[in-house]
Amino acid sequence: MPREITHDAHGPKILDEDDIDEQKGNIAICMCGLSANYPFCDGSHDATADEDPNTLYKYEGDDGDTPRHEIAEIVYADD
Repeated sequence: MPREITHDAHGPKILDEDDIDEQKGNIAICMCGLSANYPFCDGSHDATADEDPNTLYKYEGDDGDTPRHEIAEIVYADD
């Protein structure tokens, strides 16, 4: 499930006790790169559930009609 993610951060996000979710008691870090609350997870990864593992995707948050675009088909070389 490859996807192209563009980040605009210029430094690290330092986590401390203020980042702990009071209701859940944890810190969930975004691993998909789609969270509007990056680097924290906001559940946006749900949009990736039906990705084809052989397709490269680009997600564009400003495209409300079709936020996910297929960029290319991935061809893996034989081992």
